[in-house]
Amino acid sequence: MTTERRTFASDNFAGIHPDVLTAIAEANGGHATAYGADPVTAEAIRVFRQHFGETAEVFLAFNGTGANVVGLQSLLRPFEAVICAEGAHINVDECGAPERFLGSKLIAVATPDGKLTPDLVEAAAMGTGDEHHVQPRVVSITQSTEVGTCYSVDEVAAIGAWAHDRGMWLHLDGARLSNAAASLGVGLGAFGSQVGVDVLSYGGTKNGAMGAEAVVSFLPADTSSLRFIRKQSMQLASKMRFVSAQFVALLSGDLWKTNAEHANAMAQRLAAGVSQVPGIRLAYPVETNGVFAVLPSAVTAAVQREFPFYVWDEATGVVRWMASFDTTEQDVDDFVALVTQTMGEYRE
Repeated sequence: MTTERRTFASDNFAGIHPDVLTAIAEANGGHATAYGADPVTAEAIRVFRQHFGETAEVFLAFNGTGANVVGLQSLLRPFEAVICAEGAHINVDECGAPERFLGSKLIAVATPDGKLTPDLVEAAAMGTGDEHHVQPRVVSITQSTEVGTCYSVDEVAAIGAWAHDRGMWLHLDGARLSNAAASLGVGLGAFGSQVGVDVLSYGGTKNGAMGAEAVVSFLPADTSSLRFIRKQSMQLASKMRFVSAQFVALLSGDLWKTNAEHANAMAQRLAAGVSQVPGIRLAYPVETNGVFAVLPSAVTAAVQREFPFYVWDEATGVVRWMASFDTTEQDVDDFVALVTQTMGEYRE
């Protein structure tokens, strides 16, 4: 569907930030060498390294699923497994792509708040050295998590240390890494090699870009096969400069942070508003740009007719509302007013 009204269904519903759109247009002059051998891509890699360190290897991609599959493939063999949270995007929202294209098993772990811990991972890492068992090789965490919570820097470091002590790798799905970093008041690089992350996906699309994602590897370049994996995985853009230009716009200054802070602030405003409505409760702490609330199914259906959004868990009545870089205070207030009115009618 297309709607002029800004909704709370997903940050993917939002358009392109004007500065990013301008950057794409500016990259459109003349001809440029294809497949990333162009000045715009060189600049994008340079600004990525400003955030993540000079030794970071950067491979731009089209979408988050592709970036996750490419990054994980660089760390795995088919008889090895990935330990991840039960609700992780790679487990529930990628149509089995990691398992199909990697040939590796995902070991899903139930979590109370979307976050893994060393103890939770330890309990799932079974069968090491036993030829009858898949071998745990990668721990994959999502920052921010699928329920909008954040790992602290220390929490990521603890998982990284646990993994490396056991000869394992740490992968980070950073589709909303900007929102997490903005929420915690740290730079993007705080979730790189210094806390034990080996490979991460960095998401631009949910932060104001258009089909722009990246795989960032902190492993030695001479041991990496990522450039071949990206090509074989159909994630190498021929006209790379138009992907690269978006990251130059987002990462050269503070646009990534401004967009993320705004989306986070709108989620906080939304959470504060609906928390005052009798009969509604928040399912998880609101730490980034997502609000998860519990509503009666009849109220959910009524509000969805005006503002589309997703039901997160039909069994418990949890719904998900996502704020975006272009969400306005008026959008939030109008939505809260509708929820308040609908809930009041339901309770009469």
